[in-house]
Amino acid sequence: MKLASLKHGRDGKLVVVSKDLTKYADAGAIAPTLQDALDDWAAATPRLDKLYQDLNAGKAEASGFDAAQCSSPLPRAYQWLDGSSYVNHVELVRKSRGADMPPSFWTDPLMYQGGSDSFLGPRDDILMQSEDWGIDFEGEVAVITDDVPMGTPAAAAAKHIQLLMLVNDVSLRGLTKDELAKGFGFLQSKPSSAFSPVAVTPDELGGAWKDNKVRLPLVSTLNGAKFGSPNAGVDMVFDFAQLVAHGAKSRPLAAGTIVGSGTVSNVDRSAGSSCIVERQLLEKINDGAVKTPFMKFGDTIRIEMFDRDGKSIFGTIDQTVKQYKYGGQPL
Repeated sequence: MKLASLKHGRDGKLVVVSKDLTKYADAGAIAPTLQDALDDWAAATPRLDKLYQDLNAGKAEASGFDAAQCSSPLPRAYQWLDGSSYVNHVELVRKSRGADMPPSFWTDPLMYQGGSDSFLGPRDDILMQSEDWGIDFEGEVAVITDDVPMGTPAAAAAKHIQLLMLVNDVSLRGLTKDELAKGFGFLQSKPSSAFSPVAVTPDELGGAWKDNKVRLPLVSTLNGAKFGSPNAGVDMVFDFAQLVAHGAKSRPLAAGTIVGSGTVSNVDRSAGSSCIVERQLLEKINDGAVKTPFMKFGDTIRIEMFDRDGKSIFGTIDQTVKQYKYGGQPL
C-alpha cells in the first residue's frame, strides 16, 4: 500500500494513496497520523490495506491527490539515522576532505544521527542563507521501522522494515570539513532533509525489493537536465536489514525510526551520480578541474524512482533553492 501525510498541524493527516498516485482516501478513522499507525502497526495494517484495496477498486470515497499538499510522510520523527551503504561514494567524498578511509568502512556501516524535528515536504523550498555554504542534494532511499528491540541481528531486522521512501538529504559541503574536524559529527552541514510524497510497503516494489535492497534506478534531475540514475540495488555494501541492526546494536529503535541508505552510487559511473560533490570529484579526477557548481538560488532538483513499467512509485521530490530571510531580510 501507499501512504502519505497531508499538511495539517505538526504531524500531518494520514491518507491512503492509490497505486497510480492519482487519488487518496482519508485514513483518519484508522489513525490520525502515520506515527499513530506505526505505534500500533500490527493492528493498523489490515485496516489500512483494506482501505487501499477499496480505493484502487473505486469503492472508497476519494479525492484527487496533489503532492504539493503533502508534508514528508513523517513530518517529524523520533529518530533519523543515515547510513553510507555505497562505500565507493564515501571513499570519494572523504578524499575531497583530505581524509583517508579506514578499511573497516567496508565491514562496519558508517552511520550518523541527524536532526528529525523539521523535515521538508516533497515540494517545499530549500531555504538557505548563503550560496557560499556549498548547497548540494543527495538522492537516497530510506526505510521506516516499527519497534526494533535492542540487539536485533540483521537476520531478524528485515521483518521490522515496514515502509520505504525516497530522500533528498540536503548537504552543505562548504561547512562539512570544518565541522567534522571538530570530531563531533554533523550538525550545521546537515540541514532539514526532504522525503518523497508517498511511503510504500515493500510489497509495492514486487521483485525490485530483493535481499533488503531496492533494485531500481534512482533518477535525479537538476535544473531540468538528467543528472544521474544509478541503481539503488547495485554496489550497496550494507543492505537495509544490516543498517537497522547496526542502529539497534546498543539501544531499541522506536516505531517511526527512519534509516537512510546514504547517497546512491555505482562503481560504474556511466549512469551518473546522485549528488553534486561526487560529480565534482570525478571531474577533477578525469579532467583535472571541477566544472559543476553547487546549487544556487533558483536551482531546482527532482528525485524520483520508476517501476519497470515506467510508472512513478513514490511520487516526486521537486524542490527549489531559495534564499532564507530571517525577519524579512537576507542575512
